[in-house]
Parts: sequence; structure tokens; C-alpha cells
Amino acid sequence: MAREPLHATLFDLLGRGAVSHPALVAPDRPDLSYAALRENVAGLAAQLQAAGIGRGDRVAIAMGNGPELVIAFLAVATAATAAPLNPAYRADEFAFSYEDTCATALLVLPGTQADARAAMRPGMRLIEATAQSDGTLAFTIDASPSTFSPQPSFATPDDVAVILHTSGTTSRPKRVPICQRNLATSAANIIETYQLGPEDRALCVMPLFHIHGIVASMLSTLASGGTLICPPGFDALRFWGWVAQYRPTWYSAVPTMHQMLLARAERNREVIRDNPFRFIRSSSAPLPPVVMERLETTFAAPVLESYGMTEASHQMTSNPLPPAPRKAGRVGIGIGVDVGIMDNVGNLLAQGERGEVVVRGGNVVDGYENNPEANASAFSNGWFRTGDQGYLDADGYLALTGRLKELINRGGEKISPLEIDDVLLRHPAVAEALAFAVPHKTLGEDIHAAVVLKTEASEGELREHCARSLADFKIPRQIHILDALPRGATGKLQRISMAMTLGLTV
Repeated sequence: MAREPLHATLFDLLGRGAVSHPALVAPDRPDLSYAALRENVAGLAAQLQAAGIGRGDRVAIAMGNGPELVIAFLAVATAATAAPLNPAYRADEFAFSYEDTCATALLVLPGTQADARAAMRPGMRLIEATAQSDGTLAFTIDASPSTFSPQPSFATPDDVAVILHTSGTTSRPKRVPICQRNLATSAANIIETYQLGPEDRALCVMPLFHIHGIVASMLSTLASGGTLICPPGFDALRFWGWVAQYRPTWYSAVPTMHQMLLARAERNREVIRDNPFRFIRSSSAPLPPVVMERLETTFAAPVLESYGMTEASHQMTSNPLPPAPRKAGRVGIGIGVDVGIMDNVGNLLAQGERGEVVVRGGNVVDGYENNPEANASAFSNGWFRTGDQGYLDADGYLALTGRLKELINRGGEKISPLEIDDVLLRHPAVAEALAFAVPHKTLGEDIHAAVVLKTEASEGELREHCARSLADFKIPRQIHILDALPRGATGKLQRISMAMTLGLTV
């Protein structure tokens, strides 16, 4: 059943950890206890509000992963609204984000982010965050260009904690304002799903400008009183040293990250043996069943695929911990969230029927910002339409058959590219695979695929391999052998734009 919104703030969540227990640890940085973290966040939030940056103000944050970003994010979200941005953006991308979110300030580390600084709009304030020797953070805030009055009250559960953009692959990105209560509810759902507690240590490899990293890695860990291990982003080579040093009990990542770790697992068998994970979590893109099988064999730990979206403050469903069953090719059950399947006109469908996946619960946002047209199409009878096609199996587990806009319509046959991905990945020479649609004069769309190889194989061999498992009309007409597949900022493969990238749209 959907959980009512948890009427709590991010600052409230920090009060759950034991005062002396380590909240944040990171390479080459002193550990920070929950007491020190809470005191630092409160002090920085009060400093922001005394400088006239308060509730309702949007503060853009352009910083790489690390404890400094965690503290800065929490302080900004406690005083105002955080707008975390990819620090690798170009100047024009920063400029768009500032304008679109109406950012009033930019927060960066000293001596960094020349493009972010150069793109600042007139009147924006600059905040520099400096790491202190004790692991805390200090802010330097430039003088206000105009008079201001202090705003002494911290955020309430109904205030917007963070504003993010949807991916915007086919249209202008939409602004998603996520309230404090939405994030608190989602963190509570994740804690319940994985039975997180103070003894857990989460290794954060997801970027903290993305909802996956913000909620699954950071907030759920801190709200459970556990320890957040926060290195400077994902690094498939340094990952093993971090595991050996900090002994994390779990980590959450996208499938491409898992695959990169699998490629280096053989030479790190001792680290894997000596530092077992309690579980491994996968989210933000479909996990091919063959990758799940290899992960479980390699790490001897349950791999739990989940399903999340920005509009639902990340997690909507997840496979549960043992002894409950976890299913390859399924994204699990709703925990604290209602999940349904809906037809085009808003009717809920019976178990086993295919349609659009819809969800509702206290984690789901109230709507897009200043976008009534998008809200009218995305919200129906109290449910949020995800844009994904799927069905609920006999046990109530959700199976996704693809993004509605990514399904390949070949002569009227709706084909899920995920099925083709999984077959190609089972060929021993294939390291990565991505099936996608290309325009076709008579069929409307046809199927192509792109692969990255780890050993030699010909296109003919790969098509023969597909023919042993797929119906003729599902076999890719052409398989492109590439050195790398295009990815977005969080490692998600770019399926929709693949035909254009390869010049196959004319």
C-alpha cells in the first residue's frame, strides 16, 4: 500500500544517527560524526539565511562527488532549494539551468568551475565552500547586490528541497520540484526495502546531481543512521581499493557500472572474497538478466534490481531481500508505493495485461513546475504515468517491456529492445549491447543493434546467435560493432538517439 507522505525534512533525517557514529567517510578526509554533520549543516543553513538566501530561493550547486558536496547539498536544502548540476556541463548548459530554475546563487569549491562562474546571470550570488581540517565545511558568500532581510526559519516538509530536470531526450527538459516530504518518504521506503540500519556502510558511486545518488545512496543511508562512504565519483579501477579499505555492506549503481566492475572482477577475487556485500542494488536502467546472473556468481551476493524515476523521488519498486524471491527481468514490487497498469484512457488493467506503468504514493511529486500541459498528460486519476510499458506477473512483480517511446514498431509488431539486448549479451564475445529503432520506408521502423566486443566476432556470427533465440522479425537487420556506446551523464545508454548518432535517420 502507498505510504502517506512522511512529514519530515532532510534536516530531521540527520537526527536519527547516533551522535558519535560516523556519518561521512571519504579517502584522504577525516571521518565526520552525525553530531558534527548536523551541527555543520545547521550552521551553514543559518549563514545562508542570514545572508538573505532562504526558503524558495534556488541555489545551483556545481561540485563533484565527495563529503563537501554532501554537506553543501544538505545545508542548501535546509535553508533554501538545492539545484545540483552536472559539474561537467558546458557554459551554455549552466546558463540554461540558471535561467530555467531561476537560480539566485551558485555554490562551488574555490578555484573550480570556470564555466559555471562565467555563465552566472546578473544578480546571482557566488558561494564558495571550503573544506576544513576537521572534515566540516565553511561557506564564503559574496555581498548581496541589494538589501535583504534574514529568513530565520528552516525548510518545512512542504517546501521544495531540490529541483531537477527530466532527461529531455525528445523535448525541452521539464522542471521537477521535489518536496522535503517526498524525499523523506522515498528514503523511508528504501530503508524498509533493504532493512538498512546503523551497521550498514553504503559506497556511493552514483553522481550526487542525480536522483539515484541523492536518495538511494545518500539520503537513505543517513536517514537509517548508517555510514556513507563518499569517494570522488565512480572509478572502476579504484573501486576495489575502496571496498578493501571501508568494507561497504552494499552499493547502488546503473547497469553499465556493474558491467565495468564485472570486467575487472577476476583480478580482484581476494578483495571480493574478504569483503562480502550484504546485497548489490541496480537501478535507473534495465538490468539484463545475464548481467544479474554474472554479478551474483561473481560477488556471491543477492543482486536486487529496482525501478526509479525523478518524479517519484527515485524508488518506485524493487526486488526484495532474501528469503523473498528476486526475479531476473523483473523490477520487483512496490514497497510504500502503489503500482498499477493503465490503458490509454485511464482504466486500470488486470494482472498480466500490458499497458503503461502508473504509480502513486507520498514519494510522488505534486507535479511539474509551471507546465500544465505536461501535468495533464502525466497525472491521471491520482496516478503518475511513467511512460514505461509493462505488466504485473502472477506474484505481483513488475516486468518492464520498455519505454513506450523506445519500443520498436516494425510493421505493426511492437518489439521490446530489452529482449534483444539480453540475447546479444549472452554471446561470449559481447561486452555491451544496445538494440534500437531505425526508420524504414515500408515497415515504419526496423531493428538495428550496436555492440562493443571483448573478443573477436563478426556481424554474421552475432546475427546467427540471435536467430537461435529470437523470432525472425526480432533479429537485428544490422549489427554495428563500435568501440564504445554513447552514454548520458549518469552512464545511461542513449537508445533513442542511437540512430541519429550513427547517421541512420535519413
